[in-house]
Amino acid sequence: MSSFTAAVYQNEFLADGSTDVHAIVTVECTGAGQAGQQGTGEAAELIIVDCSGSMGPEGIRAVQAAAAAALDQILDGTWFAVVAGNHQAYVLYPYDPRRLTMARMSPQARQAAQASLAALRPEGGTAMGTWLELAATLVRTAPTVTQRHAILLTDGKNQHESPAELDARVSTAVGTLQVDCRGVGADWEVGELRRIAQALLGTVDLIPRPDQMAEEFAALMRASMARGVAAAELRVWAPQGAQVLFVRQVSPSVEDLSARRTEVNPLTGAYPTGSWGDESRDFHVAVRLPASRPLGQEQLAARVQLVVGGEVQSQGLVKAKWSDDDELTARINPEVAHYTGQAELAEAIQEGLAAKASGDDRTATAKLGRAAQLAAETGNEEATAKLRKVVDIEEPATGKVRLKRQVDRLDEMALDTASTKTTRVKR
Repeated sequence: MSSFTAAVYQNEFLADGSTDVHAIVTVECTGAGQAGQQGTGEAAELIIVDCSGSMGPEGIRAVQAAAAAALDQILDGTWFAVVAGNHQAYVLYPYDPRRLTMARMSPQARQAAQASLAALRPEGGTAMGTWLELAATLVRTAPTVTQRHAILLTDGKNQHESPAELDARVSTAVGTLQVDCRGVGADWEVGELRRIAQALLGTVDLIPRPDQMAEEFAALMRASMARGVAAAELRVWAPQGAQVLFVRQVSPSVEDLSARRTEVNPLTGAYPTGSWGDESRDFHVAVRLPASRPLGQEQLAARVQLVVGGEVQSQGLVKAKWSDDDELTARINPEVAHYTGQAELAEAIQEGLAAKASGDDRTATAKLGRAAQLAAETGNEEATAKLRKVVDIEEPATGKVRLKRQVDRLDEMALDTASTKTTRVKR
């Protein structure tokens, strides 16, 4: 059975009059097992592939290979389906003209599903919200399923739905599907897929070339099958009158969970974190206490719990203690400082690339310069390497950069998709 542990990193000492408390809470899961194997429900996997006209014959062949590779990784007994999408959506496997249904994986079902991929043809446009709406409806036909994951692939922009229509259809999958989104080539919008992935507790990334799709799909499906904890939530209690300023996942990627809060009781909020495997995640919790306490007094500022199926699995306590010792109160906790910089780094990259795309070179230079500075300060070598393909970094320490005149679109997209990936603080 799975087990969780929690550790809190903070400077609990506050200066007289201060009320804001910041802490990094590290939660580690071990013994997660495989999806659907812990007796808490069954697992379902959906493969959602773009078969719009822009894919072309070569792209469709790569899609077929990728979907086949993913099917190879799905454990026997798992519910599954393959959804094909263009400006419409349809179930490629298991096809039943009378009703929507999913199949249970078996050697025979795997072979039949892989054979069905030969029917894919490149035609039509793109309506990703429609694909996800069908997928969410489909997965609800398996009532015993508690763990629902999908891979969504596209090579283009969402041209056949308005942004409002896309958001409305994505909302039908919230709480039903956890979706990892992948874009292939250079003609899709990172921001569009990022919105979908963030709403559905998944990831977004770039597949530069069609021939890389199969390896990526197999890796995504292996990772999903290794998540034996179907769903977990982070619960944050704060005292009467306190305000939870934000709750963010900060490792392995930056995800602001604040807007996903649901009320457990008047003092406690729950934040969904999706399914877990054997892994460790870091969360940044910030609380504003209602008032400063007398010097020397200590107060519990927050109680952070990891909860599975309503049962508390681990707990970390965030404390506050007021002091007039400047040496104590001036200390900046290295974990808090590191992840604050990583969150700002992600924001600076995304804002810099948006400014560059709009022709605002001045803002782009300033934002990407700040990103280069933060990447150097936090030791994020991957971000630095990707930034160097977009800007010439002259002085990392000061953030002095120059925009490159010629930049490959794929290099910009790689920087954008990697912006939220963080490096762990060295402890």
